[in-house]
Amino acid sequence: TKAAIKVHTLLDVHTGIPDFIRISTGKVNDVNILNELSVKHGAYYVMDRGYNDFKRLYRLDRDEAFFIIRAKRNTSVKRLYSQPVDKSLGLRCDQTVVFTNYRTRKAYPQNIRRVKYYDEKHKRRLVFLTNNFDLPAMVIADLYKKRWQVELFFKWIKQNLRVKRFFGQSENAVRCQIWGAMSVYAIVAILKKRLKIDRPMAEIL
Repeated sequence: TKAAIKVHTLLDVHTGIPDFIRISTGKVNDVNILNELSVKHGAYYVMDRGYNDFKRLYRLDRDEAFFIIRAKRNTSVKRLYSQPVDKSLGLRCDQTVVFTNYRTRKAYPQNIRRVKYYDEKHKRRLVFLTNNFDLPAMVIADLYKKRWQVELFFKWIKQNLRVKRFFGQSENAVRCQIWGAMSVYAIVAILKKRLKIDRPMAEIL
């Protein structure tokens, strides 16, 4: 039989060390995990579209943290005003907008910033929403690129640790094996940082 599991991970991009991990069944909606975060004042939370829940994002704003998230295509907004952008950098617009959908506006009643960026390498347009109005638009786009470290984190786990095949099929057996793999990764990452080892993680492992 086959079943899905999710490993929800908040990764510190400065250290490459997970700050939060939650293992759940595949049926758990990603946005529910935001309820479990201990929000840090002044921190930046960079998320993909799966975490588009504006009631929860408004909580981050009220807790004086910042978020950068990819907007869904059907997100309806009204432009209030625009800032000039350097299109040679890939930027297409930097706008202050307000949600026009009643439910969305009720969940997030404040203005929000929308930054559009064209990724020349992958030939795609990206739209970011953020509650930070101070950073340059290019910095917002660059911060979102940091989210790729999460993908690299899981790629490293799959390539170097035993998570492709499980030794047991019970929920406890699967959880133990995943937590074991995550613990090994954390130990190697902490060693690399604290001892300032300039060698690849796989070699340290």
